Amino acid sequence: MADDLELLINKTVTQLGFEFVDLEIINHGQLLRVYIDNDGSVSIDNCVEVSNQLNHVLTVEEDIDYDRLEVSSPGVDRVIKNLKDFDRFKGEKVRIKAHGLEDGRKNFRGNLVGTKGNLVIVDIESTSVEINFDNIDKARLDPDL
Repeated sequence: MADDLELLINKTVTQLGFEFVDLEIINHGQLLRVYIDNDGSVSIDNCVEVSNQLNHVLTVEEDIDYDRLEVSSPGVDRVIKNLKDFDRFKGEKVRIKAHGLEDGRKNFRGNLVGTKGNLVIVDIESTSVEINFDNIDKARLDPDL
């Protein structure tokens, strides 16, 4: 159900002209938190517009049960979920949590260089580290680095 819900929300947000960034499902679906972007600038009016439309769409869907919906901007430490975003934010500072790497490392903080095929390249203390995108569990911009 989570994948279907994410697809439905993504479609609705995109049709309104915004970028769907992420969905958090909290307390077994009681709270749905949706993050949207609009070229780095999301207003309260944008959030209200998306929230109203999503409330309407989710009401029509009979199998989606939730108590509260929140729509907001992704913030300065926004999540990075797809390869195109790793290129989009190249030059920015990032924090990455990964699994299954040969050297056993799991956490990385550094400057995002970009991508090469399915690899995400991060500069950590003047050393380039390549992480297979499939091994990334979570990635965020890290303005505090």
